[in-house]
Amino acid sequence: MEKGAGWFSQNFSEIEKNRVNNAFWQRNTLILETGQRIKLSEFLRKIVELGYSKVWEVHHRGEFSQRGNVVYIVPINGGQIYPHTNDIGVGVYSIEFEGNYIESIIGKSFTSSLNVKPTIQKQNLFLPGDYVVHIDHGIGIFRGEKEEDYIIEYATPKNRPNSPDLLFIPKKEIKRISPYLGFKKPEIHRLGTLAWSLTKKKAKEDILAYAKELLEIFAKRKIASRPPYAAHHELEEELISNFQYEYTPDQKKALEEIFADMSKNVPMDRVLMGDVGFGKTELAVVAAFRAVLTGKQTAIMAPTTILADQHFEIFKKRLELFGVNVARLTRLESSEKIKEILKKIEDGRTDIVIGTHKILGKNIKFKNLGLLIIDEEQKFGVAQKEKFKKENPSLDILTLFATPIPRTLQLALSGIRAISEISTPPEGRMKIETFVLPKNKRLIKEAILYELKRKGQIYFLANRIHKIPALLEEIKILKTGAKIGVLHGRMPEAKIIKTMHDFREGKSDLLVSTTIIENGMDLSNVNTLIVEDATRLGLSQARGVCLFFVPYSAPQRKSRL
Repeated sequence: MEKGAGWFSQNFSEIEKNRVNNAFWQRNTLILETGQRIKLSEFLRKIVELGYSKVWEVHHRGEFSQRGNVVYIVPINGGQIYPHTNDIGVGVYSIEFEGNYIESIIGKSFTSSLNVKPTIQKQNLFLPGDYVVHIDHGIGIFRGEKEEDYIIEYATPKNRPNSPDLLFIPKKEIKRISPYLGFKKPEIHRLGTLAWSLTKKKAKEDILAYAKELLEIFAKRKIASRPPYAAHHELEEELISNFQYEYTPDQKKALEEIFADMSKNVPMDRVLMGDVGFGKTELAVVAAFRAVLTGKQTAIMAPTTILADQHFEIFKKRLELFGVNVARLTRLESSEKIKEILKKIEDGRTDIVIGTHKILGKNIKFKNLGLLIIDEEQKFGVAQKEKFKKENPSLDILTLFATPIPRTLQLALSGIRAISEISTPPEGRMKIETFVLPKNKRLIKEAILYELKRKGQIYFLANRIHKIPALLEEIKILKTGAKIGVLHGRMPEAKIIKTMHDFREGKSDLLVSTTIIENGMDLSNVNTLIVEDATRLGLSQARGVCLFFVPYSAPQRKSRL
């Protein structure tokens, strides 16, 4: 398929949904994960059906080779930035099988410009009835082949309402045809009209206009100025002293750098890096407090409702003693409540607003926005992140990251964006104890009882939603007495938030969850993570226990972990 790896990553949930009922996506996609049950022979048959070519040694996209139980494959949609090399290269993946299971999936890059030639056979992507796109004539329906031609059906001409147009494309011109990769039923184009040409022309114009707009935004920020934020040492020191932990040296240094930026007369654009639980949010609280004390409003963007709600609870708790008005703007709020919040933001009665994409709405008007804090920036599109800069070139921006995306890291390393790093854990935090073991019900029970005995809580990670019911039954059979909660992305958002509130407040002891908890969830009382498969998550507790259970059928996986 001709979309880049980034497109597939951004649209993964849509692809998963469409694989259920859409024959095209069922036929042309294959989702793999470590620990998945699939025969090597079945996998090889499937990738050949997808159009991959078997070679002795892989060099190009769409090729694979086999060495015993290891398959080396270069995805047709490869080509991405690799953070550790800063190269743009084609990704080659080694997939190792152990019996009927995938033992490991390891990716690396090779960057020679000679290695980007796609060799996949496009005709394997199309079946009669599929929507396809011809570069010159637009969207039609693939109707198969006849001798030396492929046939595409287009919309019926106005003068022949019962006879659709057919376009015959020589097989040697197959490069001019691509599969339609949208998720909604497209409108079929009519041959001999200007509709498709105008669509392409407008797309090119929009791309050029947007690139020009980004350059203009950057140029305006380079020459923008604003009054420095005034320091309020007594109040700021009181806020910091109320924090439950002593600041680490890295936190102190990062805060000094943030305050130094805010004390200048040019807008701040700083990246704050640090693992989950290392204190990034606390520094964001203090930075927002200085903005509020200077008479400026702060907007905080989070990618999910659950993370926005966590930030709301933290900021509200930390700043309520100082009379700071904090509001939450997510899909959980009623229409009436949203109107009330928007009015307060416009009037300046709301000092800090925390929300998801709703903060980007056209109906939100700030009286005096000074600081924008973005958490998990990679979850937002470029246009979304640039919106505030366009409206306010002198806006101060603080971006929070556990692991920055290559584009952000490149901007930071090139000096366009400043960077602060928190690499030391909070005082008293001990190294997480990690155990990789064959799945054992007795050990799981002991781990749960141990955590309950010390009044802690447990995350139990299920890597797929459909595995949760069976996992719940297994846990209930253990009879640990734990109060169990369940969390996954298909639950209504209101229920997700209530489940997290209950867990945060100790109403449940053990949370069976998918990786929805990976987005910066920071609960200091959660000391144990139990994972049925090899998944790495940041933990924020003082002393953590991490148990990775692996199937008995994959004995080599333990040493790899």
